[in-house]
Amino acid sequence: MKRPPQTASTAASGDEEDRIARAEAVFDRLVERCGEDGWAGYDPYDALRSPLLRLLSFGSKWPRIAWIQLVKRSPVNLRPVLGVSKGVNPKGLALAVRGLVADGHARGADRRVEVAGLLARLDHLRSPGVSGSGWGYNFDWQSRAFFVPRGTPSIVCTTFVAHAYLDAYEAFGEQAWLDRSREACQFVLHDLHRSPGAAESFCFSYTPVDRSRVHNASMLGAELLARVARIAGEAELAEVALAAARYTIERQADDGSWPYGDAGNQTWIDSFHTGFVLVSLAEVIGSCGEQSWNSALDKGYAFYRDRFFLEDGTPCYYPDRTYPIDVHSAAQALVTFARFTGRDPDALGRGRRVARWTIGHMLGTDGVFHFQKHERWTNRISYIRWSQAWMAYGLARHIASERETASL
Repeated sequence: MKRPPQTASTAASGDEEDRIARAEAVFDRLVERCGEDGWAGYDPYDALRSPLLRLLSFGSKWPRIAWIQLVKRSPVNLRPVLGVSKGVNPKGLALAVRGLVADGHARGADRRVEVAGLLARLDHLRSPGVSGSGWGYNFDWQSRAFFVPRGTPSIVCTTFVAHAYLDAYEAFGEQAWLDRSREACQFVLHDLHRSPGAAESFCFSYTPVDRSRVHNASMLGAELLARVARIAGEAELAEVALAAARYTIERQADDGSWPYGDAGNQTWIDSFHTGFVLVSLAEVIGSCGEQSWNSALDKGYAFYRDRFFLEDGTPCYYPDRTYPIDVHSAAQALVTFARFTGRDPDALGRGRRVARWTIGHMLGTDGVFHFQKHERWTNRISYIRWSQAWMAYGLARHIASERETASL
């Protein structure tokens, strides 16, 4: 049969379908690979799962940090010889849920059974002894400011899990999943410390055992409260969300950026934490109707868009240098640009460039993504929470944006 002539519009449509199909094939293989391991894996910061390294830390801060950094930075995976087994991290499961829900929506696939199974596992991973429900990482970790024992609920882990329940609730209407996300709000409201700012603002702490002031973490709490307030119609949650967001708005720099935190050793600016703040702020504005903050959002997005990416979509970790290139930066970029597609006419195009570059440069032949590219070498260790689950979610959000735009 003679093929009909291809017009410019049909050619563009064909190229678009090919591009989306390639991204979907990468997503499908990634989910299959992660599912084979039950979404268990290693983590960049899991060195203290090693009995030997716990013993050699002598219960002290600096030895713990040294071991964590040594294992994280090693181009060779030292974990098998150190007795670190693959583990299930609640945040990794939550990102898997969010990716599956977004993918199911984009492609009209029924993912309910898979999603329900992962959420049931998350039910069993809740941290004991907290208000409502909270979740923490499956390893001890030591920062420069504080030590967090395994399972200690954090605002970051808890909010990502709660958003997974909310995504599933909005997709399938299961009331128990909305209830679980509301329980997570109780943890945020009652178990975290609040550092006061000006004009009735405050910053949520990272965990119940510290008083740190980390902007992306506090904004994640604000985002969760704002989203639940919108879905459940609880105005008091919106008021708390606005107070927390106001603290971070007040600390935006003139160029639109935010430091990681307020402490003297937290002044750096990086890509994925900036993306967290932007996505959270967009949700707070959209859910609570605080339109006066749109200028801060636009200013922050302009800094993010202009300072963290090369022309070909290469996602940079820092605004002033290219390396290291971290897959976490790429995954968060896909989420951020998907979120801003209706606000920036080129956001989807930017997401395409990031997706194309990342698939072309950081995807291994085994179907999973490398951790980091340095100027002269690549760290190919597979991390479930940091790399694979994040890329599954990022790709799903990007594909959903592609599908939604194509249907217009």
